[in-house]
Amino acid sequence: MGAVVVLFPIFAFMTFQNITRQKENSFRLLLEKGAALIRSFEAGTRTGMGFSWSSVQLQKLLTETAQQRDIVYLLVTDASGIILAHNNPAYIGKTHGSGLNLRRILHEETLKWRIVSNPQGKKIFEVYRKFSPVERGLNVGSGHMMMQLWFQRGMNERLEVSAFNPVIFVGLDMGSIEEAIRSDTRNTVVMGIILLLIGFAGIALLFLAQSYRTARMSLSRIKAFSDNLVENMPIGLVAIDNHQKVTSLNHVAGAVLGRPASEVMGKDAAQVLPKELLKLLENLDTEKGGVEKEIDCSVREGKNIPLEVSATLLNDENGIFLGYVLLFKDLSEVRLLRKEIARNQRLASVGRLAAGVSHEIRNPSSSIKGFATYFK
Repeated sequence: MGAVVVLFPIFAFMTFQNITRQKENSFRLLLEKGAALIRSFEAGTRTGMGFSWSSVQLQKLLTETAQQRDIVYLLVTDASGIILAHNNPAYIGKTHGSGLNLRRILHEETLKWRIVSNPQGKKIFEVYRKFSPVERGLNVGSGHMMMQLWFQRGMNERLEVSAFNPVIFVGLDMGSIEEAIRSDTRNTVVMGIILLLIGFAGIALLFLAQSYRTARMSLSRIKAFSDNLVENMPIGLVAIDNHQKVTSLNHVAGAVLGRPASEVMGKDAAQVLPKELLKLLENLDTEKGGVEKEIDCSVREGKNIPLEVSATLLNDENGIFLGYVLLFKDLSEVRLLRKEIARNQRLASVGRLAAGVSHEIRNPSSSIKGFATYFK
């Protein structure tokens, strides 16, 4: 969650920037296309002036230029917004450019654009600027006069134009661009989500790797500690898994049983352990608990060793059976000490008895001695 909180604003900002940049590039593409169409029409108009075209030929040029599939309209208006020329002659004489200051546009050379909607609600990318088909030079005035005559008498004889200050508009269909923008937006969002997930997965993997490293180090320490503890504990330990295989045996247990750990590890318990210890394991299966007993255990070479044994089941935290654990201690020295203590106790008892007898004998002797001295 912390990784998501950190990465989400970054990828959201990057995704928003990419979407904005894609929209700007799309609009710039439409603007350049509109500018190219305007320049193309102006060049055609300029060529027509050189060949003394009539208004019919100019209308044909306008109509042919607007024949491209994504061009909605191509029109020319005067400063008051009255349409002087249109690729659809039915619109000549109507007004266009509401909401625009056309007179101000006539004094600017830069290309302008806006997004408008047709009566059907379809969005149109409209590019417009001052219409200047005549090259700046010696025949500017005569060229403008010829164009004014074209628009006044040829396009619509009823149209009266007081001053020839045309503005050209190109309307471009935004359907394909909008579809491309939606597709790019969808791809960008999907890519942002994928990158977010990859970033989150990368951070999660870093945390997992760190956790794994920490857990491994902790496990290594615990294993070293447990191995050192088992190996150096003063009592014997034997661990047996659930397949009756010996999995652990320390040096004390090996010394008591007369078998080194390398000889016992991985073998069946029935092959290496005395039958007295195996019998305790059978009792564990029956009693389902721990057993503590003192037994006489026969080991190698027929040697009989007294052992104090503690046997228990080994289960995991879910109660699943894993094996057995046997702890035992050699009681040979303890039994010798017990015998010595019993002997000393017997000798002490004899001493106390002798002291009591001598005391009982001394008391009458003292009395007899006293009377003898008195009657002497």
